[in-house]
Amino acid sequence: MSATPVIYGLIFVAVLLLVEGIYLLVFGKSISLNNRVNRRLEMLEKGTRREEVLEQLRKEATQHLKVRSVPLYSILASKAQKANIAFSPLALVAVMALLCFVAFLGLTVATQAALAMRVILATAMGVGAVYFWVSSKAAKRTKMAEEQLSDAVELMVRSLRVGHPFSSAIQAVAKEIPDPLGTEFGIIADEAAYGRNVADALREMAERMDMQDLRFLAVAVSIQQQSGGNLAEVLEGLSKVIRSRFRLMRRVKAITAEPKWSGMFLSGFPLAILVIIQVAAPNYYDNVKDTPAFVPAALIVFALLGVNMMFMKIMTTIKV
Repeated sequence: MSATPVIYGLIFVAVLLLVEGIYLLVFGKSISLNNRVNRRLEMLEKGTRREEVLEQLRKEATQHLKVRSVPLYSILASKAQKANIAFSPLALVAVMALLCFVAFLGLTVATQAALAMRVILATAMGVGAVYFWVSSKAAKRTKMAEEQLSDAVELMVRSLRVGHPFSSAIQAVAKEIPDPLGTEFGIIADEAAYGRNVADALREMAERMDMQDLRFLAVAVSIQQQSGGNLAEVLEGLSKVIRSRFRLMRRVKAITAEPKWSGMFLSGFPLAILVIIQVAAPNYYDNVKDTPAFVPAALIVFALLGVNMMFMKIMTTIKV
């Protein structure tokens, strides 16, 4: 029995937990999306001035957009932007380097792999852990924002119907709705208080979060500002559309659940078998691994496996 694959897996999990620990250590629990009080209100309650809160939140929200042109970081920048990672791009790269170093130390202590192999594995673990962590944060934040948007729009409708201006409706959402939308609408409320056009701020938020329903909201507000009309009725209709669209997305997700799990199983089964073989019979490939065709054949197999994963993902992804 060889425990090497298990050790590799444990080191990767440890690195993944370490990046989350560093994030919470630097920014505290207020950065978590599970808090009932949104981060902006918590910062204001601690005595931070409104201008400083707005400046910090805007910096965090836009800092990853500015480095999309960087060749290597551009792969991570889009997801970091959607996840609203508070780490600056430079800090995120530094965390990535730290995790690579920690993974290398773990591989050096726990395994007897060659130096080149340890360097390659440590780099893959450090970079892969950060990418996986950022991707999971982005998916969770987008999902929560989609669920909160219809409630936020309905809250704006109620505020408008009792006679409040639209800026007050935005402030009500910023106070009543938890993160992620609570802080995002708080940024818009603060920007509007300093004279920025609300429609422009909504449009920027929609592009930053890459949410189609938010784009609908920004367009509705922009049209009402230009041509007038009853904004409460328009937003009420938009709320119904968002809820209907969300129900349709849930239905599509339920219908495609079985194909998705089948695709995940078919894609992961060869890798699981490879790990089991390495654990149960480490010398299984000894008779063929020194042949000239072994490495090209292994590369072709992994390339076909990657193509299979990609097509399984395409076939089971339906955009609503």
